[in-house]
Order: sequence, then structure tokens, then C-alpha cells
Amino acid sequence: MAIVVTVAQQKGGAGKTTLVAQLAAALAASRRVAALDVDPQASLMRWQAARKSALKAAAAGLTVADCAGWRLAGEIARLARSHDVVLIDSPPHAETEARLAVRAADLVLVPLQPSPLDLWATEPTLALAHAEKRAVRVVLNRAPARGRLLDATRAELARAEAPVLAAALRNRSAYPAAMQRGLGVTESAPKGQAAAEVRALIAELSDWLGST
Repeated sequence: MAIVVTVAQQKGGAGKTTLVAQLAAALAASRRVAALDVDPQASLMRWQAARKSALKAAAAGLTVADCAGWRLAGEIARLARSHDVVLIDSPPHAETEARLAVRAADLVLVPLQPSPLDLWATEPTLALAHAEKRAVRVVLNRAPARGRLLDATRAELARAEAPVLAAALRNRSAYPAAMQRGLGVTESAPKGQAAAEVRALIAELSDWLGST
């Protein structure tokens, strides 16, 4: 059975789809990976369409599907039977699909941009993960390399006893550039700093994902 990782965040625009796509593309190089788009915006499906155009048959190494409503639990179970990792791009807000996606997860990742508004919006998602008794980790996204705001965000997360990963995705143009082409940064610029960040994130998640 697969490890199920749900990327959840009540606030829209936090970078859920980018995080799912980057992890999926990097992990698909060595594992059977499925990415499930539950967000009504269907951004992950558009990324997959661009990916098929860019990679042709090579894109077949990664399964990308969409699902919503009452079929969601069954679709997650179906994908888990035939893959090593299932990544779920959940919808914003406290919708039923978001709760089901969190409930199905072995690990919940919560992307967070270092800002007070994003930090406040993260609280319901963390509460949902705790209510469902799921392991949860915060991933700093579009983060500056340093600065008072970043330090303040980490300090606030520590006070809230919210577990935050050391690895972070920085505010780099490589991420939207790769997404536009249907790629991950480990594919579009494998020697770049963004690719190193994604690999560091996967390494830190090795307790759930295993080692490459």
C-alpha cells in the first residue's frame, strides 16, 4: 500500500499545487507516484496537460487524476493499491473533500508563506489534522532566505507547537517557470538551487517516504 500525503491549507494561494507537483515530479524518478487533484480549480490537471505535451510518453511515469465528492475515498484507496506514494492536492476552505483527504493521509503537509495572514489561516488546517489524529508538518513556501518576517514566523510556529520542517521552498522564479512547462524543478533545472530545495525536503520526509 502507498504512503498517502495530503497537502492541505485553508487559505487559497498558499502553493499547494506547486508543492504537490514538485514532490510528484521528483519522486516519480524512482517510485510509482500518483497525484490526485481535489481542488475545484484543477490547476494540477492543467499542469499534467502541459506535462504530457512537454514529455510525450515519458509523462506516463506519473499518474495524475482528479476526483471529488463521494467518490474521493474510493479513488484514494484505488490509487494506493497500485502506487508507492499518493499525493493529494486538497481544496481550500473546510470543505468535506478537504476533511476526507486529511483523514486518508499518513502525513499532512501544510504550505505556509511567511506572513501574518497566512499564519493565522493555517490554524484551522492544523486543528483539522490534529482532530483526525494525523501527523502534520508545516512547509515554508516562497520563503526569503533570511529576514525578520521569516524569523518571526518560525518563532510563532514554535510557540504554537506546530512542527515545521527545516527544508523550505524559497521565492525562486524556477518554480513557476517549471510549472508552466508541466515539469518539476528537478527535471527543468536539476542542478539548480530550487531542485536542491526539493531534494532536501524529500530527504527530511524520509521517515514517511523512505530514502531514494
